[in-house]
Amino acid sequence: QVQLVESGGGLVQAGGSLRLSCAASGRPFSTYTMGWFRQAPGKEREFVATISPRDGRIDYADSVKGRFTISRDNAKNMVYLQMNSLKVEDTAVYYCNAEHVITTLNYWGQGTQVTVSS
Repeated sequence: QVQLVESGGGLVQAGGSLRLSCAASGRPFSTYTMGWFRQAPGKEREFVATISPRDGRIDYADSVKGRFTISRDNAKNMVYLQMNSLKVEDTAVYYCNAEHVITTLNYWGQGTQVTVSS
C-alpha cells in the first residue's frame, strides 16, 4: 500500500506559477513510477507527466511541454510538479499517481485544486 498526499494547489492568475508537491509513504518509493494527472470539470482524468524511479525518464503531455517540470527526490519520497506560464485551461484537480514498475499496481492521492484565472 502506498499513501500519497498532494499539496501546493491554489488560485493563480494566467501566466503565473505554482509548485505542486506529493509526499509518498508506505512501499519503497524507488520501485514506483510517479506521475501527475489532472481532471477538469466535466472531463475525464488526463495524463500530465511521469518520471521513472531509476533512470529518471520523463514524459509530458503535449499540452504542458515547455511549461511544466516534473521531478522527484527519492531520498525524501517526494515528487514535484513545477507549473509555469499557467493557462486558464490548466484549471483542474491535480492528482499524484504511483505505479509499481513490475506489478503496475496504481495508487492515487486525493487531489489538489489548481485554478487559473484570466
